Amino acid sequence: MQRVGAARGGDQLQRPDRQGGGADGRIERKREVNIGIAVNLPDGLIVPVLHDADRKPLKQIGTEARALIDRAKSRKARAEDYQGNTFSVSNMGMYDVDQFTAIINPPDSAILAVGSILDKPVIRDGQVAVGKRMRVTLSVDHRVFYGVTAAQFLQEVKRLLEHPVALVL
Repeated sequence: MQRVGAARGGDQLQRPDRQGGGADGRIERKREVNIGIAVNLPDGLIVPVLHDADRKPLKQIGTEARALIDRAKSRKARAEDYQGNTFSVSNMGMYDVDQFTAIINPPDSAILAVGSILDKPVIRDGQVAVGKRMRVTLSVDHRVFYGVTAAQFLQEVKRLLEHPVALVL
């Protein structure tokens, strides 16, 4: 989860035009990168928000995301923990879900759906080997993202997840 969040935050530094969304049919451009993290509770879904993800190192993102999720699950989150999201991440991997499509939470511009990490056959140096594979699906508000822009975003997420050292450089 934190790698996906960091990939998202790092990408947004390069493309602030991708931050947007809004309620009541209006679009608002935003400069900050605030990642909503979908958290399941017995009585429903909540989406606490990791603020300013683009300005934080990977370790801090991981620490803050865990603390935010813990506060949400224990129902100790503050009002500001649920405000200002610009993009959300929904992870169903722990439920052994390979792939799914998530629905955008207003005022987000997009939501990234993350499936399970699975062992799959891959070709390495001309040989069949076992490799890790994870499917992600991006749902976007087409008033903010064009299809090509969404594809470029997914290419960047893929690059960063396959080469995580780029997240810390």
